[in-house]
Amino acid sequence: MKKQFVLLLLIFIGSFLNAQTLKFKTLLQDKISIRALQIYDGKVWYSGTDSKFGFADLKDLKKQKQIKLSDNNFQFRTLAQDKNNFYAINVESPAYFFKIAKKSFVSKIIYTDASTTAFYDALRFVNDKVAFAFSDSGDSKKLKLSIYNNDKWSHFKNPVILNEGEAAFAASNTNLVSSNNYLWIATGGKFSRIIRMKFKSNNFEVFKTPFIQGTSSTGIYSIDFYKDNFGIAVGGDYTRQSDNVNNIATSIDKGETWQIQASGKNAGYMTCVKIRPGSKGKEIIAVGDQHISYSNDFGKSWTKISDEKNLYVCTWIDKNTLVFAGKDRILKAELSL
Repeated sequence: MKKQFVLLLLIFIGSFLNAQTLKFKTLLQDKISIRALQIYDGKVWYSGTDSKFGFADLKDLKKQKQIKLSDNNFQFRTLAQDKNNFYAINVESPAYFFKIAKKSFVSKIIYTDASTTAFYDALRFVNDKVAFAFSDSGDSKKLKLSIYNNDKWSHFKNPVILNEGEAAFAASNTNLVSSNNYLWIATGGKFSRIIRMKFKSNNFEVFKTPFIQGTSSTGIYSIDFYKDNFGIAVGGDYTRQSDNVNNIATSIDKGETWQIQASGKNAGYMTCVKIRPGSKGKEIIAVGDQHISYSNDFGKSWTKISDEKNLYVCTWIDKNTLVFAGKDRILKAELSL
């Protein structure tokens, strides 16, 4: 009996020490849906519905600015930045590629994809000069990838053929990530796979995953990598958000093979995942429409640390501070033991 008591006490203490809590502060309230964020100059920058683009100061709640990038009520689910500008693409067709000056807020359209099936899921700068964006392909089976280089956008030729019913999700601008050596893209729908491009050779490889798939609403929604080797993928089925089987997976070989984690033992559908800075992949935050969850063992187990609803995207400011956004708000959160 004494040994059992000691064991239970150690388990309780371990759980207490590993418990994480979030303390929230509201940075922005507005009639808007936000699925893309960037941090710059002590501010959180966002793009969203009704062509809205702007920032909220991370320290001074009175410092905010918002503009409309178009008189049309476009829906933006992408946002990226280089040294001097932000870039955003509306998801509807035709898709307009906007460039917004950081200092002046002056915006202009620098590229247009007029194809009727254009629907851009993610946009990312892989270094100071080069960015990639990818779109659902529609009737075409070819992966639709665009590249920004030498101050202009163009189609990026690649050999990847998608399966029937394979697409992607513009859930949080995070199903396209990169390291110094690789670009990874996660697909979903009837097939959920990882597409990897090596920058040095521009070679593409496609890898199957054991992730939930098979219908238009299932698959990987978000991925993140620590350097080249360790990757985390989350998602599920947005039509059945409490389902939690085969909706989290990790890779330790640059995205080639994936192992299901915490199947049946997590809070369900997730739209965005981010590795904690300085943790080397060990600590991870993920957000879904119904919860925020945390892992401190490389994604093997998860604890729900918040019941906040209608948040779709998150990003780290530093190792102890995050920003979350979603329906009608942006929240700053302090993570503490």
